[in-house]
Amino acid sequence: MKKLNIKNIFFILLVFIGVSCESETSEDSSEQTPEKDEKELPQEGVIAQNGMVVSDHPLATQVGVEILRKGGNAIDASVATFFALAVVFPQAGNIGGGGFAVYRLKDGQTGTLDFREKAAATAHRDMFLDEKGQVKANRSLAGHLAVGIPGSPDGMLKLHEKLGKLSWAEVLQPAIDLAEKGHKLTPVQVKQINRFQDTFDSINHHKVHLVKNSDWKVGETIYFKDLGQTLIRLRDKKRAGFYDGETADLIVQEMHKGNGLITKEDLQNYQSVWREPLQVNYKNYQLISMPPPSSGGIVLGQLLLGIEEFPIREWGYRNTQTIHIMTELLRRAYADRATHLGDPDFVNVPTEMLLDKDYITERKQNIDFNVKTLSEAIKEGEVLSIESFETTHFSVTDKEGNAVAITTTLNGYFGSKVEVEGAGFFLNNEMDDFSIKPGHPNQFGLVGGEANAIAPQKRMLSSMTPTILEKDGQLFMVLGSPGGSTIITSVFQTMLNVIEHDMNMQQAVNAYRFHHQWLPDNIFIEPNVNELDSLVKLELEDMGHLLQDLSQMGKVNSILVRPDGKYEGAADIRRSEATAEGF
Repeated sequence: MKKLNIKNIFFILLVFIGVSCESETSEDSSEQTPEKDEKELPQEGVIAQNGMVVSDHPLATQVGVEILRKGGNAIDASVATFFALAVVFPQAGNIGGGGFAVYRLKDGQTGTLDFREKAAATAHRDMFLDEKGQVKANRSLAGHLAVGIPGSPDGMLKLHEKLGKLSWAEVLQPAIDLAEKGHKLTPVQVKQINRFQDTFDSINHHKVHLVKNSDWKVGETIYFKDLGQTLIRLRDKKRAGFYDGETADLIVQEMHKGNGLITKEDLQNYQSVWREPLQVNYKNYQLISMPPPSSGGIVLGQLLLGIEEFPIREWGYRNTQTIHIMTELLRRAYADRATHLGDPDFVNVPTEMLLDKDYITERKQNIDFNVKTLSEAIKEGEVLSIESFETTHFSVTDKEGNAVAITTTLNGYFGSKVEVEGAGFFLNNEMDDFSIKPGHPNQFGLVGGEANAIAPQKRMLSSMTPTILEKDGQLFMVLGSPGGSTIITSVFQTMLNVIEHDMNMQQAVNAYRFHHQWLPDNIFIEPNVNELDSLVKLELEDMGHLLQDLSQMGKVNSILVRPDGKYEGAADIRRSEATAEGF
């Protein structure tokens, strides 16, 4: 590897004469939740001794904490928080989607649960292509054909049956109460519900309960009566309350309206899967994360193994060399993601090879300290933004030291925008996470290959990265994020901010982020949060990097175990209503 050259005088003078090297903002700022000013951000998270819940909505966080206060464990609180989010955060919280859970019990036992959606039995490789083999615009993003078989109810049932302490009815009742008694709308909810009024009308064959003649207002009470009844059936009949009986009939009827593929048999055959956690050592820390069909664990493991030899602590946070090297590692890891990763029940994922230290070392051999590596191919089309971030992540710990990290999603905002008539919930658009045509990017700009091609009953690849970190064999950190392709980079940087840059949990969450995903060959940067120094931008561009503004990049909700044994809960409040609460 070559040594860093000293930048020439002319290059440095550009900074002083005010040459602007900012890329154009790639998204309409009206579609983003306003950034909070850096000086308004808390510099320390919420501190508590007996338990902590950090989620994307204050009411869901409160539900989880109340379950802990009642004597429930972290698993009980996680399940309760999950269903509360399905009511108060319907753009991402769900029972019509799927996700992943990672847990670590007080005795050190770990595990992961894959409740990712699956393709219907009649799905096929070319279902989103026309007769010329070209991708049909938006067919994998909106409408009934975009829907995968929901996994969330089965996942929560399995998680609670194995590890829960309170009764199933006790952990579901708070969500039922929120649905039936109503709750007041927050600014973020109002913005997103109003934004999609016309879309709901155009896609659904019935009047969606979120649609009305005038805009919703902040503080207005909203009710989810049909969803409340669906949750009651789930409470009383457990699995049969969703995958069979009335709810299943309503889902199938909804599929028939829009030529969707999911049948009663698809629902009855769905099962979430317990998988062995992916574990990687980094110095005196151990990563515990999701294996495939999540790409998060493998990519995160590759990044940690790759960065270990570089003195990023000495280089510092926001340093040109730190960003350059991290970008080079991201470029290689995301290329591996596109080539090798998919559903392990269908393809042979070479996990051992991808996490082999010799392989990582070989991949790093052509990194140049002064010049970026060119991504070998240009993807089809051009991604000007990574628009949809409506996954949701929450982290939970209890007084005994049990910890749970759960990331769940409908994929896009309100998923496919299809609401199940009479059942009151939205269905996912996860079929877009397959490689609908190898080499064609999905809505997050991620390019995939044969390993992630559509097949019946197959799970689509995901970037969701719920993660737990141990330090010297003890619980240390619980975290995860929404953000599509930016999830992994958000989690990676937040971890390093604590481990290598000596930040507390809240500072690590507040900190500036950047992102690279192999294709497109850009470094996406946050333009308004902890502004990146102009000289650093110029130095990166001098290396050949193309910088592009991206105003939303992850929303990390996390918990740190402090040296005194107390929990620090950090919610990413820059662009959300996320809340940390403990007791």
